[in-house]
Amino acid sequence: MTGLLHLLSVAAIGAGTFFFFTGTVALLRFPDSLTRLHALTKADNLGLGLVVFGLILRAETALSALKLIVIWALVLLSGASTAQLIGRALRRVRE
Repeated sequence: MTGLLHLLSVAAIGAGTFFFFTGTVALLRFPDSLTRLHALTKADNLGLGLVVFGLILRAETALSALKLIVIWALVLLSGASTAQLIGRALRRVRE
């Protein structure tokens, strides 16, 4: 069972890394700021969720798993708020 959890953890962390890389490529390739922002926030949120899931499988205690979930939630909230503020500022500049 430990080998299966290790394999699942490595797969989740690897998939999360792939989504981080994909978001970075989208940041460099998309034409305007709003599409870049959209692609980056979606890919980074999914990537971080997968990395946190992989790390939760390796957590020794329930408290450390809970800390990872709290960190993930804070990053989701701050990322969404920041993306909203940047998007509004970009729309005001365009109008």
